[in-house]
Amino acid sequence: MKSFNFNSGILYAFSGSFWWGFFGVIYFKFFAYIGHLELVIHRCLWTTLTLFITTSLLRKWNVFFDILKKKEKIFYLAISGFLIFINWGVWIYAIATNRIIDASFGYFIMPILSVLLGYYYFQEKLNKKRVFSILLVIISILFLIFVNLNSFPWVGLIVALSWGFYNLVRKKINVDTDIGLFIESLFIFPIALIIFYLIMKSGYNDFKLSDPSIMFLLFIAGPMTVIPLFLYVRGVELSGLGPTGMIFYVTPSLQFILGYFYYNEPFSMTKLVGFIFIWIAVFIYLMDLHETN
Repeated sequence: MKSFNFNSGILYAFSGSFWWGFFGVIYFKFFAYIGHLELVIHRCLWTTLTLFITTSLLRKWNVFFDILKKKEKIFYLAISGFLIFINWGVWIYAIATNRIIDASFGYFIMPILSVLLGYYYFQEKLNKKRVFSILLVIISILFLIFVNLNSFPWVGLIVALSWGFYNLVRKKINVDTDIGLFIESLFIFPIALIIFYLIMKSGYNDFKLSDPSIMFLLFIAGPMTVIPLFLYVRGVELSGLGPTGMIFYVTPSLQFILGYFYYNEPFSMTKLVGFIFIWIAVFIYLMDLHETN
């Protein structure tokens, strides 16, 4: 039974990671023509609605209201809501401006940055291999800055930092993933509504009630965000952080493959050298995870 749960968890984690890395890219790239700002707003609005529905279906309103009673958790969820908004915004900007490879850079280094954050904020132990992985990431970033500033993937760095600090805040308060995201979305929701109103008032919106096909497809931005999250978190619950952390690398790998081979994004020799440092760091990190689990 234990083996069945572990294998099921791996399948869940792989499904969530594959969804993020493949379907997520394809879906948001398809809507890149409407402008990344409106697309981010749709993601915020319909994610909130989707989580309202799932909270009702799963009967988790008691969990929701219990969290609302705790001011410290609400404060931290407001911060994590701001971080996830930045992450979504920059990632969709990367999709819309042909910088998927740069975004994949961020997701490659994020778990290794999380190791550093865990050491600094939670006194989690570091071994020699993990220290070496962190140093390689720093070398890669410095190399890309000083050799060719124009090729520096700042998009990926913001993606990595926003997602890394988001996970840090969420780990600090330890709330249900879906309910926490729901409360975060509620903090963003009023801002998203105001921006959406201004976009519609100025006539720059592509979302129109007169076009039900586009309207429906934009509604899907909510499930496209929530479904892989549920799948991955369920995988973590069944298989643990170490194995699912290894599986997560499916996401940036698919993003890189799509960006380079399918969308024909430019990939300079300078970036290749920087990525080689990252891939070596990732390999060392994954080997260490394998040995310690």
